[in-house]
Amino acid sequence: MVPGCWFLAFAWVWWLPLVLVATQEQQSLGCSAMCGDVPVSDPFWLTDWETGRSCGSPGAPDFELTCVNSSYPVLRSFVPFIPGFSISNISYKERSLHAVDLGKLELLRGARTPCLPIWNTSVKLGHPFRIDSINLNLIFYNCTEEAAAAAAARRDRGLVHATTMRCVNASNAFVRAGVRYDATGNYSGYALEGCNAIVLPMRRSSSGETFTNTTDYEQLIKDGFLLTWDPPQPLPTPLPAGPA
Repeated sequence: MVPGCWFLAFAWVWWLPLVLVATQEQQSLGCSAMCGDVPVSDPFWLTDWETGRSCGSPGAPDFELTCVNSSYPVLRSFVPFIPGFSISNISYKERSLHAVDLGKLELLRGARTPCLPIWNTSVKLGHPFRIDSINLNLIFYNCTEEAAAAAAARRDRGLVHATTMRCVNASNAFVRAGVRYDATGNYSGYALEGCNAIVLPMRRSSSGETFTNTTDYEQLIKDGFLLTWDPPQPLPTPLPAGPA
């Protein structure tokens, strides 16, 4: 090899580690295994909301979390363009998440986002995730005027006027709390004729299941609920290559 080629080879070998280091530094800039106070590790992985960079080894798409303003991770909704779930704690030993349904927070007055379709929380979860059976449920009702009048006339103490809800006519909106979890998702016993209903899980209170005033349901939404997950399925082993 002529000397000039030796120089080029040496320069390329010397320059390559610097490129790799610079690339690694660029990828890690703004990324961390922590998002706010929440440690993120396998099977979850992070995408930074501001930079778009991935943090950690990209894994199964269902387990991608987005770190918002370096403050808290968000699990995306399975329904496109619908707000997902903010996460305040992850227990890797118990495979559980403490989550808040961001879409339901936007139902409260004071939110500035446009009104979007309202979905049951269970519909928004990806395949590996389930609502923990330890939760109770909130049921929100959006009624016609006639149905609202009938509901008010029933004097059902478990049914409360949802006076601070937006995106609906609050005069015709009600909420019921403390409904026991049903693994089959059958809540037909709580249906009200002339009312559309959505179901949102809530954490079971250690002090009981009381729900007595029109502001409680706001705090119950903000307190969130527990999710569990199944481990991601391993990728199939590739078949050995056949003879050439």
